[in-house]
Amino acid sequence: MPRAHFECDPTSPYHICSRSNNREVFEVPISVAWDIKSSYLHLIATAMNVKIHSFVLMNNHFHMLASFPEANLSAAMNYFMREASKAIGKEGKRINHIYGGRVFRSRISTYSHYMNVYKYVYRNPLAVGLSELVEDYEYSTLGRKLGKHHLPFPVADDTLLFDGDISETLRWLNRPIENRHAIDIKNALRHSDFRLRKSKNTNQPHELNFNLC
Repeated sequence: MPRAHFECDPTSPYHICSRSNNREVFEVPISVAWDIKSSYLHLIATAMNVKIHSFVLMNNHFHMLASFPEANLSAAMNYFMREASKAIGKEGKRINHIYGGRVFRSRISTYSHYMNVYKYVYRNPLAVGLSELVEDYEYSTLGRKLGKHHLPFPVADDTLLFDGDISETLRWLNRPIENRHAIDIKNALRHSDFRLRKSKNTNQPHELNFNLC
């Protein structure tokens, strides 16, 4: 069955994720993968007006929050995935594609959802033991926004991080997400529009529609 036609919403941010073939670790050091991806993120940000809110690179996948004012999500991400994959494959002397599946995208339509997905994205390295603090993970835009490392591509203004008490925001980001909430967010991101299921017990809207995780 063909996939439904996708129309990008230029007014809403999207969560975007893609994994490597069979969830294999990249065949180049993650530092090399970061540099390659950064160069193409720089290109789509400057040439295609993609507004990157956050980007986190893991050993075999990435998470990104981005907005597309030109409604060009498909074109921008197809270019990014194709060219970054080819460059990583060439560096690792690999012939076949790095990424085995399609790009998963989920539109984030409310600010409370955005805040919870923002935290979920930045806590990914902590969830698998790659870092103890969100700001210390090197292959993430968060610490780089704070000046811990060079930020090699343009990012959108981060009002969530900088418009309030930064230390308080970091405390919130570093506070673990309840496992049940992390699972609910992960499942909601599988939908083209981020959607949290109603409570099975009460049939009421999910608490994360209104509260922070």
